[in-house]
Amino acid sequence: MAEHRSMQRAALLDAARTLLSEGGTDALTFPALAERTGLARSSVYEYFRSRAAVVEELCEVDFPVWAAEVAAAMAAADGPGAQVEAYVRKQLELVGDRRHRAVVAISASELDAGAREKIRAAHGGLVSMIVDALTGLGHAEPRLAAMLVQGVVDAAVRRIELGAAEEPGVVAEAAVSMVLRGVRG
Repeated sequence: MAEHRSMQRAALLDAARTLLSEGGTDALTFPALAERTGLARSSVYEYFRSRAAVVEELCEVDFPVWAAEVAAAMAAADGPGAQVEAYVRKQLELVGDRRHRAVVAISASELDAGAREKIRAAHGGLVSMIVDALTGLGHAEPRLAAMLVQGVVDAAVRRIELGAAEEPGVVAEAAVSMVLRGVRG
């Protein structure tokens, strides 16, 4: 029974990822989740009390996987400059990934304070990944620089997500160039 519930929960989360990546937060409804998973709408409520609960669990499950991919890319890079570049590039590569698109589609205003704090803490963990690399580059304010680097990444993500006139590769190159010139400057 526990295994069945776990599989159903995983199916609901997968359906939520798809709905969010295809249609944003408006597409994530309990009727849509029920339709995608073949469950009765009332059954969806047995697993999640609200849309915000679905979103919160998606973040808890998907953000660490995404962060691990960024950490692995940084670990494979040679030297602090290459680590900073890997940090930026990997996040921008992940923009098309359903897990990432689902997290980006989430509006923080839909979540309660506890959920927003969990997401903020997870994001803080991501930013802290590059502090050592920035220290290695001799940056005088590595924590501040890490936050600003993430700001460039976030802006590039939004640009790519909006389907801007530039190709995603052009946006990524501009972000990498801006970050590397800025942190070495």
